[in-house]
Amino acid sequence: MTTTVPQRIDVRWEFPVVFTHAVFAPANPVLVETLNRLGENRRHRAMLFIDGHVAKANPSLTQQAATYFAAHPAKLELVGEPQITPGGEAVKNDFALVEKFIRLMLNAHLDRQSFVIIVGGGAVMDAVGLAAALVHRGLRQVRVPTTVLGQNDAGVGVKNGVNFLGGKNAIGTFAPPFAVLNDYDFLLTLPDRDWLCGVSEAFKVSIIRDRPFFDQLCASAAKYPARDFTAMQVLVKRCAEIHLEHIRTGGDPFEYGRARPLDFGHWSAHKLELLSGFRISHGEAVATGVLLDSIYAQKKGWITAAELTLIRDGLAGSGFRLWFDELDQRDATGALAVFGGLRDFQEHLGGELTVTFPRGLGARQEVHEIDLTLMESAVQELRTSTRAR
Repeated sequence: MTTTVPQRIDVRWEFPVVFTHAVFAPANPVLVETLNRLGENRRHRAMLFIDGHVAKANPSLTQQAATYFAAHPAKLELVGEPQITPGGEAVKNDFALVEKFIRLMLNAHLDRQSFVIIVGGGAVMDAVGLAAALVHRGLRQVRVPTTVLGQNDAGVGVKNGVNFLGGKNAIGTFAPPFAVLNDYDFLLTLPDRDWLCGVSEAFKVSIIRDRPFFDQLCASAAKYPARDFTAMQVLVKRCAEIHLEHIRTGGDPFEYGRARPLDFGHWSAHKLELLSGFRISHGEAVATGVLLDSIYAQKKGWITAAELTLIRDGLAGSGFRLWFDELDQRDATGALAVFGGLRDFQEHLGGELTVTFPRGLGARQEVHEIDLTLMESAVQELRTSTRAR
């Protein structure tokens, strides 16, 4: 006799995303209040990991952090010295570093109520976050994103991932953070390239979810390469809010379904990164991927020629280079190599191919088939339209 015992588990996740300045200033209570937000009223043990690029740009950062912990001895204990990690995609390309982080956490005897505070860009949050998610099946993570891309997208999400066997984010977990602390002041130390990278993610979400935000981005486009700090703070906060709203209300925060609607433009972006050996940054690749899929959408009649012009002008006006010669590479069969990103995208999510495209500005649709002949035509138009500028 066969019997079935049904099982259903509903788990509630909650984490604050705080926008602040000078997070390690002793007078700023945000960090200590965050670690004690569950009202446990005890001394919290925390290990601190800092992106090497961030440490170099902020030479006094480790001392600032140590001073902050020393100023709150009844509530905070800094476990060991702050760990300086490689930054950028390099930290995601070497799984030995993830193993190193795991050993550091275990050797420090961190437990499931201990904290791992990650200060850095999206790649460092991914690699250290993966390690923290694996130790004891999950330590409490507090993310302190330091890039535009980290603060408005990667840092407020619920997943992590590192590259493996040539696959972008091939190994990772879904692990919501305990909290996210967006300290705007870190953005001031970014090089120009990193300052701009997260702008493409803002265009991405606005095109498929928020027409007024898209119009605002276009109107402010010239301010981003000019490093207008106020304009960037507005962009970061609104973009983060849209990502958080989707995760909260989209019905599939852990991507068990077939679609990844917030990855508009990403099937080609991830492949473009890989084809360039990560010479092209994620934000740069996303700008190109968003425009490529927008051109395809216009050819399919999903957006108008005027709307496509707004998208192209907004991205170009924000300072993005929108053509890379890697888009012309061919694979062994003679097909454009970037089309392999569709296969990778489908494999990563599983099931039927599902790609998000705009249907008018501010709205989206899911598509299950791509006309590769038409997409190649879109690549050709991307080449000619951007080189003509």
